Amino acid sequence: MNKFITLAALIGVASSVSAFAPHAAAPAASRRGTAILTAATTDFPSTLTSEPTLALVAPGKCQFTDEFAAAKLLKRWKISETSSVLRFALPDESSPLNLATCACILAKADLPDRDGTIEAVIRPYTPISTNAQIGSFDMLIKDYGENGRLSTHLCSLEEGDEISFKHIDANVKIQAPFDFKKVCMLVGGTGITPMTQVLHAVLGDPTSTAEAVVLYGSRTSDDILGKDLLDSWDSSDRLSVTHVLSNEPEESDWKGARGFVNKDLIQKNFPPPSDKESIIFVCGPPPMYEALCGPRLDKEVSGLLGEMGYSEDQVFKF
Repeated sequence: MNKFITLAALIGVASSVSAFAPHAAAPAASRRGTAILTAATTDFPSTLTSEPTLALVAPGKCQFTDEFAAAKLLKRWKISETSSVLRFALPDESSPLNLATCACILAKADLPDRDGTIEAVIRPYTPISTNAQIGSFDMLIKDYGENGRLSTHLCSLEEGDEISFKHIDANVKIQAPFDFKKVCMLVGGTGITPMTQVLHAVLGDPTSTAEAVVLYGSRTSDDILGKDLLDSWDSSDRLSVTHVLSNEPEESDWKGARGFVNKDLIQKNFPPPSDKESIIFVCGPPPMYEALCGPRLDKEVSGLLGEMGYSEDQVFKF
């Protein structure tokens, strides 16, 4: 029996750095000094505290079309030194975003390059809110400083500012409801955002007994996005979340896994390749794909999962 009730909304963004390969450090602190909110704060975004929510929409129904359209920032919550939740108004305030589970939207802004030349910067993001949220959508954005011009720009927006979005076809040609007994996820950094949408679809279905398993790589405990939310969901007997930290200070009180996602962790947590009733979703930075399953755009499965015997029918790269 599913212990969760279907209520509200949740998480999104593009792939980032993780516990799968070396990477540049994130910027130290917000230059604007906005107070950091916690889940105990009254004004905390509901998308980071809600129960899993089943609100499926077929592909092609998104409010944003294939042409860029401006959306106004309604509210910004700073939830860590380098990450914020941004809530944008939808064109039709009486309807939800209507984005399919395994889909994203493109954000665009005209920004200066290092030479000062203005150019259009376009990046994909997965909203964190579900289609239960009416009139607006939320995105979880991590500021990567010089390593992420658009993310830095997004985190600098003031309420009332606008940025352009458009819809694109889902790059993963598999959609909820997922007909598998176990949905496994290899996640790095902000790759957790589309996977959270998958978790909504799996855990938010009161008729399903499917289980979900997440191996989530991050640099440090401070870099884990949505940890409180995932930990609260992890109390269900249908979800298991294992965090793996690659650069956590030795003197910290972290008691979880350290290092990188490896063969032992996968064998311990995922069904074997012979199990055809399970699926593996992968989402994270390019080095993660290279190490675990091969380049994102290659359908063939190589890397560690390929060596272990998993096939392209069992592994989907977001």
